[in-house]
Amino acid sequence: MHGAVRVFITGASSGIGAALARHYAAQGATLGLLARRGEALDALIATLPNPERHRAYPADVRDHSALQAAAGSFIAHAGGVDIVIANAGISHGTLTDQPEDLAVFEAILATNVTATVATFAPFIPTLRNQRSPARLVGIASVAGIRGLPGASAYSASKAAVISYCESLRLEMRPYGIKVVTIAPGYIDTPMTQRNAYPMPFLMKPERFAEAAASAIARGDSYRVIPWQMGIVAKLLRMLPNALYDLAFARAPHKARKNSHEPS
Repeated sequence: MHGAVRVFITGASSGIGAALARHYAAQGATLGLLARRGEALDALIATLPNPERHRAYPADVRDHSALQAAAGSFIAHAGGVDIVIANAGISHGTLTDQPEDLAVFEAILATNVTATVATFAPFIPTLRNQRSPARLVGIASVAGIRGLPGASAYSASKAAVISYCESLRLEMRPYGIKVVTIAPGYIDTPMTQRNAYPMPFLMKPERFAEAAASAIARGDSYRVIPWQMGIVAKLLRMLPNALYDLAFARAPHKARKNSHEPS
């Protein structure tokens, strides 16, 4: 999939989303970029090739009516859509025995899971009627492979994205719409820069974007990036619970929201 493709990306103002925007813009794509920070979106678009082609949509992905309006606006502007990337996500440590973390848990699920559904839904009728290849892309995480201590909400949300996209892949198959699940490992973004523990195979967002775009173009059903983390993910899947518990019970915890501002 090359040339003037039409790509809609959520969580596009920084990190993985911005790197994907830069990659696709360099390939001549027309972009619809959605994020909460409108000023950051405008600043990003100003640095992209052919900035007049692209559209910024300042909105919170938990506002489903705003997502629907943005989808309609971008389809009208671009004459359709080829790739929809549900990338928006937040990450905070959560502990079930801390009552104040319940609201954080709900916010993470609303942003990482429900908003993925709400991102794809308004584009599907258009994609069904297009002849060009179409991709719905869910950004999961290796954290969704096995539950991590202190990150119950984030792990659960990304496991849900993986399962949801698998279900959606089967549902979209009759229409020729490819559903691609990308599971990043540690990518050097503002979200991971808060982690106060070692991050193996840390990858620059530009390299991630290139690898992800290749997987999306191929229509891969599931891809872990970087590939080294893919090997780790396969091993984690096979590890018996007793060994997993022994190895990860004392793993470092992700910082809780009360010690950091929202991402």
